[in-house]
Amino acid sequence: MTTTDVATVPVAAAAPTVPGTRPRRGRGRLRTVLLGLPVPLLFLLLWHLGRAQEWELPLGIRMGFLPYPADVAAGLANYVAGTRDDAFSSLLWEDLPASALRVVSGFALATLIAVPLGVLMGRFRTANSLFDPMINLFRPIPATAWVPLVALLIGYGDQASIFLITLSAFFPIVLGTISGARQVPERLLEAARMLGTSGVGTLLRVVLPAAAPAIVNGMRVGLGLAWVILVLSETTGVPTGLGSTIFLARDVVQTDQIVVGMICIAVAGFLSDRLLTLFFRVLFRDRPLIK
Repeated sequence: MTTTDVATVPVAAAAPTVPGTRPRRGRGRLRTVLLGLPVPLLFLLLWHLGRAQEWELPLGIRMGFLPYPADVAAGLANYVAGTRDDAFSSLLWEDLPASALRVVSGFALATLIAVPLGVLMGRFRTANSLFDPMINLFRPIPATAWVPLVALLIGYGDQASIFLITLSAFFPIVLGTISGARQVPERLLEAARMLGTSGVGTLLRVVLPAAAPAIVNGMRVGLGLAWVILVLSETTGVPTGLGSTIFLARDVVQTDQIVVGMICIAVAGFLSDRLLTLFFRVLFRDRPLIK
């Protein structure tokens, strides 16, 4: 084999592989989308049939009181674009920013407290001994039990709502951070000490990056809980918000609008999780930390 043949073999062998990767990825994504369609379509069909035939399910669930899917779609269009003249017309553009601001504020505050505390508890026995009993004592208390006390201590309005969201998001974030900080390999810490890294530098440059997957997972769970607790938190006298609109719809017995509010919270929670994941992918770049 000549020198020219040796030089051309790798190029000829590698050329077909480059253009062939993108179609495979495209087919994989299309397959994922198609596989995700049957279950929602079946759910909508059963919902419509159950409402039309007034099925009674276990646990006393009476589907005759549900709205039709078509009524929910019409209510959603009105909530977004104001297709009819009522109290919920185009109200989404007032409710969504107000609710999102409360969720982001409470989640950010919970993160600022939980991550440093979790790192300290995960790496230092003294810190863990100091804070672990209180965290595990307060963690099982449901947010509903806090509402009367919060009303007395803080009052009603945005501050009470943000406090409840912060409280709910705090526990999964701190537990995830503790778990990640404890799983940092000792060899990394020893290498940092040998290089003369200070204690604080070790926490910032070694422990935090190594514990990042567990911290991010805890933050995602905490963000999800922030949206879960939103409806309850907005019963504390706030004038606008997705949760307050759901309770208004309950008071006027407009079940389609209740479901519309639930859908909006689900979509907002999903999109916020995607944005959080995208942020960490950009932050960590090529590091295989976030899936």
